[in-house]
Amino acid sequence: MTSAARGSRLHIGIFGRRNAGKSSLLNLLAGQEASIVSPEPGTTADPVEKPMEFIPMGPVVLIDTAGIDDDGALGGKRLAASLRTIDRTDLALILFHGEWGEFEQDLYDRFAARGVPALAVANKIDLDPDPPGNVPKDVTPVPVSAVTGEGLNALRRAILAAAPADFVEALPLVRDLLQPGDLAILVAPVDKEAPKGRLILPQVQTIRDLLDGDCAALVTREDRLAERLAALSRKPALVVTDSQVFGKVAEAVPPDIPLTGFSILYARTKGDLAVFAEGAAAIGGLMNGDRVLIAESCTHHSNEDDIGRVKLPNLLRRRTGANLRFDHLAGHDFPIRLADYDLILHCGACMTNRRAVLSRIMAARAAGVPIVNYGMAIAYCLDLLERALEPFPVALAAFKKKKAEVEESW
Repeated sequence: MTSAARGSRLHIGIFGRRNAGKSSLLNLLAGQEASIVSPEPGTTADPVEKPMEFIPMGPVVLIDTAGIDDDGALGGKRLAASLRTIDRTDLALILFHGEWGEFEQDLYDRFAARGVPALAVANKIDLDPDPPGNVPKDVTPVPVSAVTGEGLNALRRAILAAAPADFVEALPLVRDLLQPGDLAILVAPVDKEAPKGRLILPQVQTIRDLLDGDCAALVTREDRLAERLAALSRKPALVVTDSQVFGKVAEAVPPDIPLTGFSILYARTKGDLAVFAEGAAAIGGLMNGDRVLIAESCTHHSNEDDIGRVKLPNLLRRRTGANLRFDHLAGHDFPIRLADYDLILHCGACMTNRRAVLSRIMAARAAGVPIVNYGMAIAYCLDLLERALEPFPVALAAFKKKKAEVEESW
């Protein structure tokens, strides 16, 4: 993320009148003093850009601009520079205080004409908690205080919801880990929940992603994996396995062949791999009486060996030795009182989009609750997660750091 090209980052422009608090808001979002803050009007002369990682969405560029009500000869030049920023803005934050006026509406109309999403942000609610006035019916302001940080989580969620799909969804599953012509082995046990004669969706989508990357896929059951490996004339570049047979596959795959899981690929593509890695490490800190939420993004018929309702609870109880309490939910519902939980276990999210999963991650982080997906939790419980994260060094480092913190707290 830190090395992402500026052109591949979501550009978030902050616009508003002089002293609306634009620089303070940029500093709040960036978590550091990236822009000079002063009560003197016109402090920001040229647009100030701050590349950062906007957790959990990814790399962005925040752009602070001069006031749109700047006057005089110098003010006109500042205004022109701010308006030129519109051309490179992917998402706009229109900051205002008190009344929504002609300056704000003109900006809103400019972005609408370009098809650029724009959020109205009502600042300084620490000074004036009353609802802003004169706001059009099609504009719903997000109330914040750039000084105290109140409303920051709501603004983050609004940014995530408004971000163009290209910046939220366009992530590969596996092909960026390989070179064209490479071979990947996919271990696909017969899944009871798959329709007869079909593969489950993660397996199908991984095969398609490999084909898009000009790579080859060899699909096998876990009980034939050793035989398939022995028959190859060259080593595969990667082995990807279903989480439920991770242990058997790890025994069959030599240490010099990279190994990971479908759920780990989905954790990266549909969520935030480093955040999930930290959530996996938090399993080691669970104690008697702790409450775990098992969340699935779709509904399906449960069988006697259901992963979310049977296998995972049993696995976590064995791994932790703790008497844990489990709650389950399925579909689009997500509880408001996440702080009641000590861990959230989320499905692989094959039936929903990344925006929805990132929204849930953001809610979990705001509540201070670790979150991890099914496959990463299984790999952790089998002591295989470090190996499975080796192709992803940033996530592996996050896991090791969090694991050390959990162990130190014992």
